[in-house]
Amino acid sequence: MDLDAVRTFVAAADAGRFQDAAADLSVTQQAVSKRIAALEKSLGTRLFTRTARGAVLTGDGRAFLPHARELLRAELRALASVRSGPLRVDVIGRRLCPASLLREFHEAHPDIALEVVTLFDTSALHDGSVDASFRAVVELPEDLAAQWVHDEPLQLLCGPTHPLAGAASVTPAELAGHRLWMPGVVPGTEWGAYYAGFAAAFGLSIDAAGPNFGTEVVLDTLAESAEVATLVGAGSRVLWPPGHDLRRVPIENPAPVYPHSLVWRRDNAHPALTALRTYLGREQHATGAWRPSWAQPSRTVPSTG
Repeated sequence: MDLDAVRTFVAAADAGRFQDAAADLSVTQQAVSKRIAALEKSLGTRLFTRTARGAVLTGDGRAFLPHARELLRAELRALASVRSGPLRVDVIGRRLCPASLLREFHEAHPDIALEVVTLFDTSALHDGSVDASFRAVVELPEDLAAQWVHDEPLQLLCGPTHPLAGAASVTPAELAGHRLWMPGVVPGTEWGAYYAGFAAAFGLSIDAAGPNFGTEVVLDTLAESAEVATLVGAGSRVLWPPGHDLRRVPIENPAPVYPHSLVWRRDNAHPALTALRTYLGREQHATGAWRPSWAQPSRTVPSTG
């Protein structure tokens, strides 16, 4: 099976649009279409339904997705078994804040070979197929260690007719009663735990209902609605057509921050890992910010290993 095609399929499933997958993979949209068409031909089934708003997984596509992710993890394990190679770091999503932090590290240390991957669990850390991952640390098994690296403020993202669109900033309490639609919030993940804690702390309602058809569908909905808004990290790259006229409104008093940590296996001896930890360890915690109880600075896992 062509693993480049599998990798492209996973990127398109995560992005919701072939165009966005192409940008994430640094290839053309035509290349994405050809790879997925070849994969569909080899499997004998359609994996996506093309719509005006993007690419939606078919039933077979949804069934194949977890196996496709495992194929990519197996590829990483195979590479790790025969060479030390570049420093492999999981950023979960290439448009999220950790990807920007890692890009800044690469610009500061262009001599260090780096490989960026996007995974959704920590199993790749345990088996050594990746060297480090960015996570909001809820709890860690004994073989993993972590250090806090960045507090990312949350922002409200809404359309031009939303009641809060013209505000210079809002407080968490002012979000009560507004529909916050976040179909990407998955129960059982650390981001699911974070947003559940945030909603409980300020009496908010976060709606994760409905299938996640990708960022494009969420942005279209926000542009057309006077009632629906969502939450995004200040460091996330969210792009929309000019006609959408969406607004990013800071949340303050207190400012909720998403606590990014770098996680690695304690016995990992990759020579570039120390350089990455040192570079990311320069920031200071945001003062007066809100974090869930499990992410307070005093609870951060010590930087050992």
